Amino acid sequence: MTSRTYGQYCGFSRALELVGERWALLIIRDLLVGPKRYSDLHRGLPNIPTNILSDRLKELEEAGIVQRRLLPRPSGAVVYELTKAGRQLEQPVISLGRWGAQRLGDPRPGEIVTEDSMAMALLTTFRSKAAAHIRASYELHLGDVVINAQVRDGAVTVGRGPLPKPDLIIEAGPQLRAVMAREITPDEALKKKIVRLRGDRKLFGQFAQMFQI
Repeated sequence: MTSRTYGQYCGFSRALELVGERWALLIIRDLLVGPKRYSDLHRGLPNIPTNILSDRLKELEEAGIVQRRLLPRPSGAVVYELTKAGRQLEQPVISLGRWGAQRLGDPRPGEIVTEDSMAMALLTTFRSKAAAHIRASYELHLGDVVINAQVRDGAVTVGRGPLPKPDLIIEAGPQLRAVMAREITPDEALKKKIVRLRGDRKLFGQFAQMFQI
């Protein structure tokens, strides 16, 4: 593990010693969506140098946060996944992501979106109370990125890629953030053609209530 220490007997400082190195929390964020091969992680974090990715994975393994697993044949690939201790970071990551989303603004030059970052954005912004009696499946097309969210009675499951039969398909760009931040209403977003819908259109209003920055 990294030799960085803060010299304080404190839970917060210990947490930073374990996951505070650059890129570490983004690796954890992507593994919260699901296990991944090394190549999957690098594709989802294209700006990370390969030596840094290898170092961070090794450090997270030594800390008991990440582990490797061999997939059954015929794949036989090695994937990285979170341990039980690693999965306990879900709520801290979601809370930190929600705090950051409130300060996101418009995309800066060169910033990209990925399947994992957007899937985690849905987890981050999900409001379970607003979804208490809702059963619906959503497929989001954000440029080339396709993710999905399945809502069942106050709980949500998010994933990468399309669904077989989603109740609503939402096609949008970064401006969808304005709807989730309640800067514009769903009706205004449709009138301004910020979003395009396919399926049960009334579910878009429910989406805006359930996923809020």
